[in-house]
Amino acid sequence: MTKPKAKQKADDSTGSLFEENYLVRTLGRIAQDPEVALTELVANAWDAGASLVDLTIPPTNELALTVEDDGHGMNAGQFKGRWMKLGYNRLKHQSALVEFPPERQGWRRKAYGRNGVGRHGLLCFADQYSVETWREDKGASFDIGTQSEENPFKIEKEGSFLRKGHGTKLSVIVQRHLPDADAIREILAGRFVHDPQFVVRVNGVSVALAEQIGLIEKQDLQIPGCPPAEAFVVDTTRTAKYTLYQGIAFWVNGRLVGVPSWVVGSEAVIDGRARFAKRFSIVIKADDGWLPEVEQDWVRFKSGKKVDALFEAARDYAKKVFAQLSATLVEESSEEALVKNREDFKELSPLGRAEVASFARDLVKATPTVSQDVLSAAVQAVINLEKARGGAALLEKLTKLDESDIDGLDRLLSQWTVRDALSVLDEIDQRLAVIVAIEKLSGDDSTDELHTLHPLVTQARWLFGPEFDSSEYASNVSLKTAAEKVFQKRLSKDAFVNAKQRPDIMALANATCSIVGTEGFDPTDPTLTRIQNVLIIELKKGRSAIGRDEMNQADGYVQDFLESGALDGTPMFRAFVVGYEIAPKTVREKDLMEEKVLRGRVQAVTYGQLTRSAHQRLFRLKERIPARYEDVSGADLSAKVMQIASQTTLGLEMPAKR
Repeated sequence: MTKPKAKQKADDSTGSLFEENYLVRTLGRIAQDPEVALTELVANAWDAGASLVDLTIPPTNELALTVEDDGHGMNAGQFKGRWMKLGYNRLKHQSALVEFPPERQGWRRKAYGRNGVGRHGLLCFADQYSVETWREDKGASFDIGTQSEENPFKIEKEGSFLRKGHGTKLSVIVQRHLPDADAIREILAGRFVHDPQFVVRVNGVSVALAEQIGLIEKQDLQIPGCPPAEAFVVDTTRTAKYTLYQGIAFWVNGRLVGVPSWVVGSEAVIDGRARFAKRFSIVIKADDGWLPEVEQDWVRFKSGKKVDALFEAARDYAKKVFAQLSATLVEESSEEALVKNREDFKELSPLGRAEVASFARDLVKATPTVSQDVLSAAVQAVINLEKARGGAALLEKLTKLDESDIDGLDRLLSQWTVRDALSVLDEIDQRLAVIVAIEKLSGDDSTDELHTLHPLVTQARWLFGPEFDSSEYASNVSLKTAAEKVFQKRLSKDAFVNAKQRPDIMALANATCSIVGTEGFDPTDPTLTRIQNVLIIELKKGRSAIGRDEMNQADGYVQDFLESGALDGTPMFRAFVVGYEIAPKTVREKDLMEEKVLRGRVQAVTYGQLTRSAHQRLFRLKERIPARYEDVSGADLSAKVMQIASQTTLGLEMPAKR
């Protein structure tokens, strides 16, 4: 007889369970963004009646991050009744006013917290954290974890200790989202209004909480049916905190809501790139009556009619202020549009320039909210119209052409558009000017290669071969890091004359050097770009000779780059040492091998070789038009070329010879 199967025991549990990390996954940005998490913990210290908050942020993971305050602290019963209660209602149990320690009797603050979510900010950095809290000289310690099915968080360990005074210390071993101490200091500086009774320190350095420095106007905002609010206009050029205030900033009960912006709600008030937007900001201050309209993480307002009314009032006020102040910025805005079109603008006649400048000012006056892009495009259109008026000069030149020139022009225009022909001729003219300028300047021992020859040569890399005639060549972050590492072995820090420009130019004792490279996708790993080619150009002074020392020095540069460990990829190096002549018994070309692979080549080249090779590449056009630039000085040619290239003049002196 078959025995009946035993009945499976039924699950008689009636309670719900929680997935691991339930709390972490439901905290939103508090558990993901260290800036939000630490802002909330500082706000908690404010709510605890603290006068001092110390944040200690470690340099790496696996070390302790702590937040300690001198607030009222809690005993074990208060901790369990407040900290360990989800959705703790502060207004119901403690009121909207902050509780202070006994010695701060008479202090008064409105609390930020309402639902107790911010206290879990340390879960941004790990799934467990510790709390030490003390008052009336007695302390309680707790280790809090989130790995439980029965509870979203629980006390895993509890203890007691004796400690004078009052306060709370939170600590966590950082496993993720390691914050940057300097960045957190700046963030906190912009999210709490200055209060001499509340000091915040990050790694021992005080946070200068935001003050309304540079205030130029204050006005009450009338918002029917809503709590009161005030508007302040701030001139950010008069405060060191200007980067935190660009836009309209909303402060509720002394704390910043979200991030300042010139977009309020879904509407842009003005173009954030305009000079007005970069110089002025608007602060909207509202009292605690607006707290119910703020999201619990303080990153935005809730949607609703009251908030819509607040935003509309802020936008209307901003537009009114902009109209009042924009008159003082007309000159700056119009000037910026002219600077953007400076290459075309400077080609106009003096009368044409005056008319274009007048148009730009009139347009800004008539439309103060015009964006810089629209203003620049309008100025460009007027410049083109002014250029078209110059057709009379062209007609005058055409009447003076001989028959051969007219036949040539007819043949050219039958195959090319005027725009195409001008584009090609401009490029050829620029290259001819570079060649002639180098020829005239390189034989002069008074030529300053830093300010004259090097800018000429480095913006014309085609001189060194067709493979370098590419817009891909540009400075690279890792290349710059390697260059600093290599050259600072030999030079003082001030030898990096133009480190922020491209290409980077460094001053040597009797020469200058620039390094640029190309990036491309690595064939072995197509997901990453790496440096593929590096071009090093070392230019000697006018009338200088290249000897063994100069070649060995360039050889050393390449070897130092190869050994620097600071470069992405394994690029090919081409180094050119350029001078007026090459000294006898000097090797003109050296190959650098690494494990039987060619990694670099150093070549000695004269300025004459460069220009002769360039003439060949330009089909010996100089021989066909020998008078071109014949009577123009080398300095004038250099100025012409550099204007075409739009390269900034290096207004720096050469470092002293070492």
